[in-house]
Amino acid sequence: MSTLSYPYDDHPPPGTTREIVPGVRWLTMPMGGGSLNHINLYLLEDVDGWWVVDTGLNLEEVTALWDEIFRTELGGKPVIAVLCTHFHPDHIGQARRISDRFRVPLYMTHGEYYQARAFSGSGPGSDSNAWQSERFFRRAGMADETLTALRDGWKARAKNPKSDAMVIPPMPEGYVRLRDGDELPIGRHQWRVVVGAGHSPEHACLLCSEAKLILSGDQILPIITSNVSVHASEPEANPLKDWMESLDRLLDLPSDLLVLPAHNLPFYGVRTRLRELISHHEERMRTLADFCREPRTAYEMLPVLFNRKLDARQAMMAMGEAIAHAHLLTHQNRLERRLGEDDRYRFQTIATGLNDSDASLTAETLHE
Repeated sequence: MSTLSYPYDDHPPPGTTREIVPGVRWLTMPMGGGSLNHINLYLLEDVDGWWVVDTGLNLEEVTALWDEIFRTELGGKPVIAVLCTHFHPDHIGQARRISDRFRVPLYMTHGEYYQARAFSGSGPGSDSNAWQSERFFRRAGMADETLTALRDGWKARAKNPKSDAMVIPPMPEGYVRLRDGDELPIGRHQWRVVVGAGHSPEHACLLCSEAKLILSGDQILPIITSNVSVHASEPEANPLKDWMESLDRLLDLPSDLLVLPAHNLPFYGVRTRLRELISHHEERMRTLADFCREPRTAYEMLPVLFNRKLDARQAMMAMGEAIAHAHLLTHQNRLERRLGEDDRYRFQTIATGLNDSDASLTAETLHE
């Protein structure tokens, strides 16, 4: 049972902010329904104005709420900078609009900014017929009928105006680069950039040791686990290795931080949560290593990793996670991958003579 503690019982009402400490405000924006229906965003007060940290989806409702925030919550000061932790649409959907409105710079890491530029304008249905995507899912073992359902689903979403929220909008033409270890003096606080990876290429967190706060984005969430997937755009990637190494490094964070995440509620217990996340993925890998004593496709792994019925879109995301776990196991020489005559990749456990405890993938072994 988790021993995290939560100092707040609820989220700020839409169109309002809540002070965490002087100079740090928290607000929540909607995400258009679904199981994940909100994103937490933050405002940092500087001498001459405010920094916006993450921006919400590209929805008219979110734009209207930002207008209300600008009118009523900033004490007459302007926005002077936009900082996005990573490139996903719920974090950068309003970045261009806010940056242009106030004519202020966008701060991002190199990998996140150019990933956003690469995917800008792409969304549901945009690559539904791309041969790379089709080959990726077929080699992962997705049945042709499921692949067809997935393609039809993306086409249907492409005709739905609300699906535009999941499209990465055009980015500002320039940006200010964030690097791991950079120090940002903002008002009364000094914020250090802490870069992680796995969920996205170069995810930026902001650490303020004096105020005992970390704005963790999606790198550390208290309840849900961030998606760590292999995608058709980089089919040989090993993002779970990057993710686990990042979690390992983050264990050096001070234990008394208040974590301000992008989803769910702020919480205490950062090291506890990091260990829970590490254990979660280690357990998944042990399960897969056992399951793959016979050759298995990524698609065949889904019932083992997800004990619920998945629609075609959920199956696509789940397969990305299954492949990520299989790739890390392959990197650690616990699985081997072979391409069959049917053009399907299958993974099989490599017999080592080790028992499960000896072969456990602890965070420390990931640096090998």
